[in-house]
Amino acid sequence: MRRLPVTDPGTPDSRSATRYLLWLIRRSRLTVAVAALLAIAWMGCQSLVPAVVGLAVDAAVARDGPALAAWASVLFGVGLLQALTGIARHRFAVTNWLSAAFRTVQVVVRQANRLGSTLPRRLAAGEVVAIGTSDITHIGGAVDITSRGVGSLLAVITVTILLLNSSVPLGLVVLVGVPMLMLVVGVLIPPLHRRQRAYRDRQGRLTGRAADLVGGLRVLRGVGGEAVMAARYRTESRALSEAGVHTARIESLLEAAQVLLPGVFLVLVTWLGARFAVDGRITLGQLVAFYAYAAFLVAPLRQLTEAIDKITRGHVASRRVVTMLRERSDLPDPPDPRPLPVGELVDPDSGVRVTPGRLTAIAATTPAAAARIADRLGRYADGAILGDVPLAAAAMSDVRERILVADNEAALFSGRLRSDLDPEGRGTLPEALAAAEATEAVDALPSGADTVMADRGRSFSGGQRQRLRLARALVTDPEVLILVEPTNAVDAYTEARIAERLRAARAGRTTVLCTTSPLLLSRADRVCFVENGRAVATGPHTELLRTEPGYARLVLRDNDPPPEEKSGEAGEETS
Repeated sequence: MRRLPVTDPGTPDSRSATRYLLWLIRRSRLTVAVAALLAIAWMGCQSLVPAVVGLAVDAAVARDGPALAAWASVLFGVGLLQALTGIARHRFAVTNWLSAAFRTVQVVVRQANRLGSTLPRRLAAGEVVAIGTSDITHIGGAVDITSRGVGSLLAVITVTILLLNSSVPLGLVVLVGVPMLMLVVGVLIPPLHRRQRAYRDRQGRLTGRAADLVGGLRVLRGVGGEAVMAARYRTESRALSEAGVHTARIESLLEAAQVLLPGVFLVLVTWLGARFAVDGRITLGQLVAFYAYAAFLVAPLRQLTEAIDKITRGHVASRRVVTMLRERSDLPDPPDPRPLPVGELVDPDSGVRVTPGRLTAIAATTPAAAARIADRLGRYADGAILGDVPLAAAAMSDVRERILVADNEAALFSGRLRSDLDPEGRGTLPEALAAAEATEAVDALPSGADTVMADRGRSFSGGQRQRLRLARALVTDPEVLILVEPTNAVDAYTEARIAERLRAARAGRTTVLCTTSPLLLSRADRVCFVENGRAVATGPHTELLRTEPGYARLVLRDNDPPPEEKSGEAGEETS
């Protein structure tokens, strides 16, 4: 049996929801085909049982002992084969379900990584969460029902042929009745499709709203907006509940039709069979067989209606997946990516130059200016050049592999702390924790690094979360590490120790610090002073303190405006 998930999920067909489902089936075509063959054998054995029972009854009525024994042996063999194929079919059905679900998760996660910072601007968080929770269930169900649907359809065809061979009128009843049943069920599918889509849209929006509420609860309490947002959430939750009830009404009608219509069909075939037996047009054994056929048809007919239902749900879910897969990054890969050389990293817009293998600091008069420079150096915005190759001319995967931007927006994920900080098992976590001054925070946990964290590391203080994020970046050990305000939430003593250890941890590697902390700036090999978005001075920290008054005011936290700004403001109080 195939090991799941597969290493490479492949390139999905995102032209439409139908094409995406067909792509999933093609990617698992071997197991889907085997499951379909097993389903055909399984349902075929069930369809043959009534005929064998009927022949056995006729043999018993005729007091033909050898024939009765022979048909009883055939019945045992058919039953045994049915059991074996049923077990195997179920195993392959589960494999197909899991394969489709895992493959969908893989392509969605890969697309999320490809979109990067573009994802939050294009899709709500609730949409992405709903894909990974409810949508994969429906997509897996749609792929799984394919094999069972094929088996059920062929079973109905087999029964129809057997009935036509024994009684043309009864065969015609099945031949005409089955399409009519499918037609009645098909009438319920379009409104169910529409209501499921509306419900899914509301569900995605509400999930996103819940995530926003949880993330901003502390702020909401601070400004007194908790009650307002809670009331709005309740209103949207009630609307979602009403949409769910509307959807359930159609679903209940569909479920009822799946039971009632085959039941009516069973009554009709049984009644006709009894009339024919009374008239002598069929034997007693054939009557038993016809009743068994009618009872047996309930199962494949229900599976056919279930197939319509699940494929519809899978189509709705696939549409969401396709919508995400169609999104394109604001920074797409070039048609012919160029390899990135080893060299100086330059931001022409600001004039900042980063020397390879050295610790460079960027001290900007505004945090926003430093963040924009970091975005360009890490290619979250176009403009930077490595060596003689623009980052925009290289593959995004190459850029992400060599350049890492770590800022205070990076989240800590729920689960074991070790798997979050060292997901690839590099084995350098103790050294990284020591460099980030986070060893004590981890050792204080009940199970150390193996402790299961709450979502976003909420059990840690702000300073602890910042140090853990720094440790995770150090474990990654990229060729170029860009840290944005890595110590602004820690005390001066801890910051001094981090500054000293960070330099040693990144010795020989290219590191960029966007900070105005004198403790960090004093450890840098080179400092770029950025004013109004441009690098106006470059040099060691101590030299810039002597030669650049603006830099000295920024770093030493002297907020007095320069002399030229004081002219005409003598009457104003300055701080």
